[in-house]
Amino acid sequence: MISKELMRAISTGKILFGHKMVVKKINDAKALIIARDCPRKKEIMEFAKDKPVYIYKGNNIELGNACGKPFGVSVLAIIDEGKSNIMNIIKE
Repeated sequence: MISKELMRAISTGKILFGHKMVVKKINDAKALIIARDCPRKKEIMEFAKDKPVYIYKGNNIELGNACGKPFGVSVLAIIDEGKSNIMNIIKE
């Protein structure tokens, strides 16, 4: 279910991919999604502070596939969820 809403958020909202971009724009992020095998998970969690964080059950390749990307995605930030309900899923 999160994969469907993630694709909707990517197509209708604004999502940032990758550790450097997420850390750079952390103040603009509404929530974060981190792959379970992200090597910098602890560091990103510290940067997130009070923002909702969803640990994706798959690895970075699976998260990349869920985002429709031909590469692995370790972390992404939701800046604008667009027409998706992804924020409801993340907050559960």
